Amino acid sequence: MPRRKGPFLLSKTRQYWYPLPERLIAQHPCEKRGEDRMMVLHRDTGVLEDRHIADIVDYITPDDLLVVNDTKVFPARLIGEWPDTHGHVEMLLVNAAPDATSDALPSMEAQGDSLSWNVIVGSGRKCREGLVASFGPKGELSARLCRPLGGIGMWRVELSCEGSLMELLDRFGHTPVPPYVKRDGTAEEEREDRERYQTVYARVVGSVAAPTAGLHFTPEIFAALEAKGVRRVAVTLHVGPGTFRPVTAEDIEDHHMDFEAFTVPPETAEAVNACKARGGRIFCVGSTTVRTLETVAASTEDGRIVPGSGASNIFIYPPYRFKACDCMLTNFHLPQSTLLMMVSALAGRERMLCSYAMAVRKNYRFFSYGDCMLIV
Repeated sequence: MPRRKGPFLLSKTRQYWYPLPERLIAQHPCEKRGEDRMMVLHRDTGVLEDRHIADIVDYITPDDLLVVNDTKVFPARLIGEWPDTHGHVEMLLVNAAPDATSDALPSMEAQGDSLSWNVIVGSGRKCREGLVASFGPKGELSARLCRPLGGIGMWRVELSCEGSLMELLDRFGHTPVPPYVKRDGTAEEEREDRERYQTVYARVVGSVAAPTAGLHFTPEIFAALEAKGVRRVAVTLHVGPGTFRPVTAEDIEDHHMDFEAFTVPPETAEAVNACKARGGRIFCVGSTTVRTLETVAASTEDGRIVPGSGASNIFIYPPYRFKACDCMLTNFHLPQSTLLMMVSALAGRERMLCSYAMAVRKNYRFFSYGDCMLIV
């Protein structure tokens, strides 16, 4: 007997498609951080408001709690050549390879000295074990292909470098902006991405993609929230390239998420549980914050948040019932993406698609460098 799927109206990938003009895909951040537009969706009534990100202060009370993801993007994209042919090659450093005696990924604090890495290779030539690529103006960094891994273009490589790996990446690595953000590779674009494809509160190095909902915040917005008595705490989830992986399965239940490392500090767990106990709301900034808290909540019998570290591959889609997240700030996501499925679980698929249609009509900017939506 075939495996029973979920509710038909919610389980097909094609039912999360919507038309989007290419002109609305933001290629650059807005001129000044903190000036993005914010659509507010009220779940209880379906009412939509057109606001700006600074107005988020109006929607959060001192009884609520704001939770952010403090991961930091590093210049993980390398552009170089195969020395034997002088052919072009690109590599995206994903994470340091786990120790042979453990399945756990090493912390990013140790990755600067680690020379065994998991990477995604892009090249016109057929990759094979033993090939060596060279990076940097003087070939300061080289990567030898060791063995292919699961996934298109994934390889284990051995890196050799002169000096600190992270210092070399800071010198000639590139910010790994999403593929729909088209870049000519100019120094000006790299300077812009280094600053703007990073939250102002980024702290723990480890991501190859930014938690983009957090890109909208400024110190001034946080100061206004603090003056109002709103507390902010952080989790850490290192975002991997799987965040851009499309859903190719016809049934969304057949899609599998990549594992991503996370940490929940004791003070964050305590603050979330205290907020829930007093009847406050948990405002999650971005899908990565949601996935972290929901992963931990699902691991406890009563849905409480406990401190600790782990790896999450939770896939949230309708009719998922949230245990930790009450409200969410998020960007506008790709058609048929896991992120669109997550927000549809929170606000309802039809209501979300109607909101997106309104955003298109009102020329909101979409995806990583675009505007945002507050779901309350």
